[in-house]
Amino acid sequence: MLYPLSQLLKSAPWTLLQYVTVRAGGALLTALLLSWLLGPRLIAWLRELKFRQDYRPKDASTQTPDAAADLAKRGTPTMGGLLIVLVLDVSVLLWARWNSLVILTLLVLVVFAGLGFYDDWMKVSRQNAEGAKSHLKLIVQGIVAAVVVGYLGYLPSTRALVTDLNLPFLPAKLAMIHDLDFLGRKDSLIGTSLVAVIALGISMLTIVGSSNAVNLTDGMDGLAIGCTLICTAAFLPLTYVAGNKVLAAYLLVPRVPGAEELTVICAALVGASLGFLWFNCHPAQVFMGDTGSLALGGALGVIAVAIHQPFTLLIAGAVFVAEALSVILQVSWFKYTRRKYGTGRRIFLMSPLHHHFRKKGWAESQIVTRFYIAAILCAVLAVSTLKIR
Repeated sequence: MLYPLSQLLKSAPWTLLQYVTVRAGGALLTALLLSWLLGPRLIAWLRELKFRQDYRPKDASTQTPDAAADLAKRGTPTMGGLLIVLVLDVSVLLWARWNSLVILTLLVLVVFAGLGFYDDWMKVSRQNAEGAKSHLKLIVQGIVAAVVVGYLGYLPSTRALVTDLNLPFLPAKLAMIHDLDFLGRKDSLIGTSLVAVIALGISMLTIVGSSNAVNLTDGMDGLAIGCTLICTAAFLPLTYVAGNKVLAAYLLVPRVPGAEELTVICAALVGASLGFLWFNCHPAQVFMGDTGSLALGGALGVIAVAIHQPFTLLIAGAVFVAEALSVILQVSWFKYTRRKYGTGRRIFLMSPLHHHFRKKGWAESQIVTRFYIAAILCAVLAVSTLKIR
């Protein structure tokens, strides 16, 4: 909205809005200030509507240092993700120069937020931890991911983003895999088709997997939003470089026209995350719920696909990956051992991973802080892929 205005008013200070860095800074501050302004009002509104968690948290235990704090969480408003989505949309609307990549990212954000809202509503109305059916959420996420990937694959200008593979830590010529030469054949049509199928699958998995991984991480005060903040901060330089012709060529990364506007989204998300963390830090005044976690994870997945860096998201979001893997391993091993031995066995004391450390006696603040440290190290490693090529 402000960018078109700057084109009409070609005079200082409006001309500064042509710079992505200026608009990114504006988006960050706008999202942060709106969060601080609207946060107390939204929390009061959620309390009034009784959108709160009155059921016992699934990890509450008398054997943990924070047993009393666990019980105190009952009655805390949920669906706070509405605040994140609202301020993010407003900030991007004001500061971003709209293109297909921006629209796709916000589309996924809003649709996944709606899916998460439905899931939260089911929990609140029933007052238990059972929300919408898992297969229903996966179906909706899969359809949305297929639409996004299909659209990017349909356009010649963005087709390579979802049909080629881009590996981190390698120069562009080595990192970009277009085809596989099977059995020394000169015609690599089979190899090309195989790579395209794999790349399409990875792109969809990035969006769906990222959404669910952030959702699984959301189990302690400030944990999911803090890790999201750190991961998004790592994508600020990645999106900026991808959209800059000179820097992309210098750092040997895929050049994606229009990707610089995703920097504005990342900045707005950083501001929204900081603002929400103000209210979500221990002891939390509000929970983001699936409304926020599914939306944030999905948006991160789309951004990673849009700049051709899905594998880099695995590094920057390694904490999310570890949380998701802990659930997959726990469930798979339990089912396997129950089928083989008659009794299910566990790898972790409890999953996702943060609950495992909770059962080991770590305080909630210890777990969150140490996960932050791990997330920061992973984010630094992800950003280093720009130079280690």
